Amino acid sequence: MPHRATLLGIPCSFSGFPLLPLAATLILSGCQLSPSLFDGETNAHVEDPMVTAPPITSGLDAAGLRTLLTAELAGQRGDYRYAGQGYLEAAQRYTSPGLAERATFAARFGNDAALMEAAALRWRELDPRAETPNRLLASLSLQRGDWLDSLEQRLAIAESGGNGEIAPFAEIAVAEEAPLNLLAQQLRSYLSQPEVSQREFHSDVLLGTALIEAALGETQTAQRYLDEVEQQEPESAALWLAKARLALETGDHRGAQQAAQQGLSLAPDDVRFILMLAQAEIRLNNITAAEVQTNALLESHGGNQDLRIALAQLYLEEGHSEPAYRLLQPLISQENIPNIAYFLLGAIAQSQGEVDNALLYYRQVYEGDEFLAARSAAARMLIEDDRLLDARAFLRIERMRHDAYFGDLVRLEVQLLDELSLQEDATALLDREITRTPDDTSLLYLRAMRAWEMGDLTGMERDLRQILRTEPNNADALNALGYTLADLNLPGRLEEARELIERAYEADPDNPAVLDSMGWVYFRLGKPDDALAWLESAYAQMPDQEIAAHLAEVLHSLGRSDEARLLIARILQRTTYHPHIDDLLERYPELTPPSAP
Repeated sequence: MPHRATLLGIPCSFSGFPLLPLAATLILSGCQLSPSLFDGETNAHVEDPMVTAPPITSGLDAAGLRTLLTAELAGQRGDYRYAGQGYLEAAQRYTSPGLAERATFAARFGNDAALMEAAALRWRELDPRAETPNRLLASLSLQRGDWLDSLEQRLAIAESGGNGEIAPFAEIAVAEEAPLNLLAQQLRSYLSQPEVSQREFHSDVLLGTALIEAALGETQTAQRYLDEVEQQEPESAALWLAKARLALETGDHRGAQQAAQQGLSLAPDDVRFILMLAQAEIRLNNITAAEVQTNALLESHGGNQDLRIALAQLYLEEGHSEPAYRLLQPLISQENIPNIAYFLLGAIAQSQGEVDNALLYYRQVYEGDEFLAARSAAARMLIEDDRLLDARAFLRIERMRHDAYFGDLVRLEVQLLDELSLQEDATALLDREITRTPDDTSLLYLRAMRAWEMGDLTGMERDLRQILRTEPNNADALNALGYTLADLNLPGRLEEARELIERAYEADPDNPAVLDSMGWVYFRLGKPDDALAWLESAYAQMPDQEIAAHLAEVLHSLGRSDEARLLIARILQRTTYHPHIDDLLERYPELTPPSAP
């Protein structure tokens, strides 16, 4: 007879570590509380005493106890993913925030973003006042580029009286060219709530909103928010940093200078104010004063090499090459000069019209982060100097000198020739190099994509098949070929497309492009219900306009046109370039949102 759950009236509260001793106690309690199976006679059999037992409505049952034990043991042996799954399953069975918390942190140790998100959502559901799940969800959303959801989680923290760190979020959003219009709408809606100014971290929201409004060109609105913060927290260093930035963006260099000085008096060790002050002095053409600031900064940081390079970049970006060179000059005498220093010295020589000297500096950038940027800058410089043949000879020699960058340098030259409308030369170069290295999958893939752009499906398929002969599990090639066959809806080839995409998914299951392809091929196969989940997952990870167009079309086909319009409206507000959405609206004009032009 299957073992029935022992009824244990023990509340499920497991927020502390460790779980195993508690589980062992429950096992012992279960043994002590179990009724005897014998009624006085050694061999007398009795019926199951739990037949008439009431259903368990609280406490642990056998399955729940087994789940917790398994999760605990998995965590002790370092299998955090399995532990997280176990704790989450337990958190679904029992309304204990502690279990969801443990599931979240186990998933975090196991580096499983999807599991961590599911666990954090359950944690928040069980304990709406907890800040940590919202912080984790905001961070996860930001990592996958879902700016709106990240801001929503942060505003939820602010609404409950916590610090949502809106200002730092806004700085990142502005730097990364996030959908600022949509973010601004969320922030304006939040700030319009009654008594919002009474919340503890209200100034943080105001600062973040000001940064985004300023980036959108709404400088008067931004200034109004900053003035409000100044009334509440005049000693806030973040306020004066925002004021200095806004002044620089609006061309008020004197105001930027004063704001940076005020911030520096409040936070004398904050290098951002010194940099801001130096930038203001540079724009006021007070180069001597700027150098005084930057020299003082260097002296206080012991001549820090990274700081010296950053300051040189600042001068160079502002068009002042001489002080940039003076900052870099001490590095030239060192044994190991960093690549970025050679790159900047090349840029300085180029800005002064010394093409050959610049070329020498660029060539000294050895393998590393700046390698390709230096070769690109050098080749473009020679082309601008009307020396195309020299540029191509330079790239050819660099391919011989740096075998590890062979494919990258071929791609760079092809790109430059395409930009000059020399497509035939680019094609000839690519064909020649592939003949020399017929198994170079990166070059084959490049030629396949160029063939696709030219409408040569046969050429594209030939090169992708060649890649797959060498690398049968190449996810990019599998996905590119499968998606193309699905997108073109070629008669008799949809099942082949599905098989290719499934192989791509097996090779790279977390790739949102593959998830999008999977959803799209199911839609082409006439299975929109199956397609929806794949496309929703793809869009959650990479909310771009191509995936959005696919998702909107599937939603429309399922009779959920209002949701499709909302999705399209979001994309139209987010970017001015949306060819996939334009194509969708041309085919389904009824999906045009009411606010669209």
